[in-house]
Amino acid sequence: MAGKRVAVIGASGYGGLQTLRLLQGHPQLSVSFLGGERSIGRRWSELVPFLPLADDLVVRSPEPEAIAAAADLAVLSLPNGLAAQLVPDLLRLGVKVVDLSADYRYRSLAQWEEVYASEARKAARRDADLCQEAVYGLVEVAETRIRQARLVAAPGCFPTASLLALLPFLEQGLIETGGIVIDAKTGTSGGGRAAKEHLLLAEAAEAVAPYGVVGHRHTSEIEQMAALAAGQPIQLQFTPHLMPMVRGLLATVYGRLRDPGLTADDCTTLLKAAYRHSPAVEVLPVGVYPSTKWVRHTNRCLLSVQVDQRTGQLIVMSAVDNLVKGQAGQGVQCLNLLAGLEAGTGLPLLPFYP
Repeated sequence: MAGKRVAVIGASGYGGLQTLRLLQGHPQLSVSFLGGERSIGRRWSELVPFLPLADDLVVRSPEPEAIAAAADLAVLSLPNGLAAQLVPDLLRLGVKVVDLSADYRYRSLAQWEEVYASEARKAARRDADLCQEAVYGLVEVAETRIRQARLVAAPGCFPTASLLALLPFLEQGLIETGGIVIDAKTGTSGGGRAAKEHLLLAEAAEAVAPYGVVGHRHTSEIEQMAALAAGQPIQLQFTPHLMPMVRGLLATVYGRLRDPGLTADDCTTLLKAAYRHSPAVEVLPVGVYPSTKWVRHTNRCLLSVQVDQRTGQLIVMSAVDNLVKGQAGQGVQCLNLLAGLEAGTGLPLLPFYP
């Protein structure tokens, strides 16, 4: 099979940098175009000397025609609202797209405009049809559809960790659809590379702080996919916390079991069956709880289940690297499927420890 050429747009942000790192040495995908706005005209070796590329490309303006001339596939790692300005033309020109932003994660453009109101005010969108067409890129759930797609909306890091823990239990009807709680902790790289006061070392170090306690944008994204799995509307509670670490994400998901007689071993067996064909997801033995350090720099999600027989509560713990399985690695999984490859091609599953 001939290799595919990939354009990376937004290459110097954390998502773009991680994407480029993962594509280095990939057996079938090669980077052929770097796109950006603030770095146009600069050579990659000048811009990012610590991550040399096989070809020392010059960062170019992300014009759809130029991208289409140079690439078969494109990864867009842009702020919310910007990808939608490129995607319609890229698709028209025959370029398949993986979008790492939230622009196409909602089936309804109206819902996106409601959730991302500030971005929606900056540029009017007229691509409701593409919101309907885009495939939500959670590979372990939608591999067949992704293979046939031309536009994939890669999930965010919080939804990835949360949904991998939650969906099998909703699909099997094993937990109540009300009262689901997701408590999640993430490293500072989840906030992006742009300077932000709360991400300064002096602010974030030696502290744990909740944010977006009510109305966090990822809540509705998680609810959308949970509702599809359950076959009915879902409302859940999601609270993220910022941790004093660079990368890593741990989500702890709580749900009430419909059958209080189910054990942690039963639930572990269910998860193992659900992900038996998913090499990027590993289910740990009962009583072994995941650490974010175990997944750093890997495309793996570690899951562990416990059941509190006293309360009838299911507890599922999920650890990912927020920049790999939670972002760029998942994007490369989607690229692999669009290119006709196995999802895990070229992706690391083993960490460097500690």
